[in-house]
Amino acid sequence: TPEDLAKKTEALFECDSLQMYRFIKNEDSMKTFGLDTNTAMAAVMPYTYSIRWNTTPRKIFQNFMIAFKNFWTDERKQKADSIHLTPVQVSTLASIIEEETNKKNDKPVIASVYLNRISIGMPLQADPTIKYAMKDFKLKRIYHAYLDVVSPYNTYTNKGLPPGPICTPSVETIEAVLNAPKTGFLYFVASSNFDGSSVFSSTLAEHLKNAKLYQQALDKLDSSNKK
Repeated sequence: TPEDLAKKTEALFECDSLQMYRFIKNEDSMKTFGLDTNTAMAAVMPYTYSIRWNTTPRKIFQNFMIAFKNFWTDERKQKADSIHLTPVQVSTLASIIEEETNKKNDKPVIASVYLNRISIGMPLQADPTIKYAMKDFKLKRIYHAYLDVVSPYNTYTNKGLPPGPICTPSVETIEAVLNAPKTGFLYFVASSNFDGSSVFSSTLAEHLKNAKLYQQALDKLDSSNKK
């Protein structure tokens, strides 16, 4: 998040966290890079950068933009265009998937679910966006009451992608979006085996069965932890 990046900047550079945060959150500053304060973090690719300690926030961000533009080759841009997304939108979707799973094999399939929802005008209903809207990534369960949080990042109440990334996605996850398979899946839920994998389905009825199994397993786990 911008806050996390600002903190890292203070530890490594002469400029402090407030200077970096204000730069990222300044519309005029971001406009010069073709971004805005919501999409700025899409440019922060998870690479290792060699930058002098006394570099200004603007020049630090220029390094990010160079890496971002180099990553987005013509081939990747063509793949993004084929799924009707811009590079920034790809990063935005990838950021949600980054928070959904660590399973490499599940990432492209989850991407296909969200792309399918976008194509039919169905809300993404992505739990990580609720965590971002509530500024609490430590939430273990998303309760129904949370779904009404007022925020443009609430993908339960707002259709389509949120205004920008909710984190900085890995290259692996960006590639998962660009190479998402064609599926008929519209739903997924964490496996009740708690192995980190997801269970996918095409119908709501099937999804509700899978979700019930997960909720029951989660309730059982919570009950055991309280003993």
